[in-house]
Amino acid sequence: MTDDLPIPDYDHLPENALANRVRTLDSDGVARLLEHERGHADRVQVVQLLERRLDELRSGAAEPTGGDPAGTQPETASTPDHGSPVEDRDQQQNNQPLRHGVAAQTPNRPIR
Repeated sequence: MTDDLPIPDYDHLPENALANRVRTLDSDGVARLLEHERGHADRVQVVQLLERRLDELRSGAAEPTGGDPAGTQPETASTPDHGSPVEDRDQQQNNQPLRHGVAAQTPNRPIR
């Protein structure tokens, strides 16, 4: 029952987004997420994050930030950068900038 969770689409959010959204919750909300996480995906890093936050809230070392856990936030999954989609054969061979003025001074470029 993910509809009962205080963070919409909880199971589909990347871990770094959860860390930001959890800060907005009170101890009851974090406890509900922790119970759900342990009963479902049981991701070690997420469980540790939720346990730490719950301890902070219960000890008085932290308070909810007051933001909206359902609010729009820029969330990115941690995916590796695979570089440019341009293939090597499509890349420009000469990386020198064009010189303006005299066509014969432009290196390695055909005169049209």
